[in-house]
Amino acid sequence: MGVKGKLIASVEVKCGGHLVHDIFHTKTHHISNICPSKIQSFEIHEGETVKVGSVVNWKYNDDGKDKISKQVIEAVDPQTKSITWKVIGGDLLELYNFFTIITSCDHQWTTWTFVYEKKTEDIPEPLVLLGFVLHVTKDIEGHLLK
Repeated sequence: MGVKGKLIASVEVKCGGHLVHDIFHTKTHHISNICPSKIQSFEIHEGETVKVGSVVNWKYNDDGKDKISKQVIEAVDPQTKSITWKVIGGDLLELYNFFTIITSCDHQWTTWTFVYEKKTEDIPEPLVLLGFVLHVTKDIEGHLLK
């Protein structure tokens, strides 16, 4: 059994967390246009937009490397403006037995939570990926403030 971990980081967004949530919830396909150097594409494989049970695929560039993440949407909560994405395929599962990403937005903050289990103790914590999603959030904020 691997080592379980949880990372949480929040970033202030001057445009309001509800607008960031709206991008991730209903306009997800625009993210590759907002930050093309980080997100190459977002595709829906099963289901529609971001709804519970939808299967989606992200192509992104993390730390200078092209990567893929296939995810199923486990939960969407309009009250807490949160979305739970469970990774079911792609590069992350080479290092982790499981990986869940939760984004939640409120007032002036967007919070990212990673819950995971490393396959071995010597696998690094996903701090680079956490920095990546925080930068994507700031790119989205910049786009919304234009």
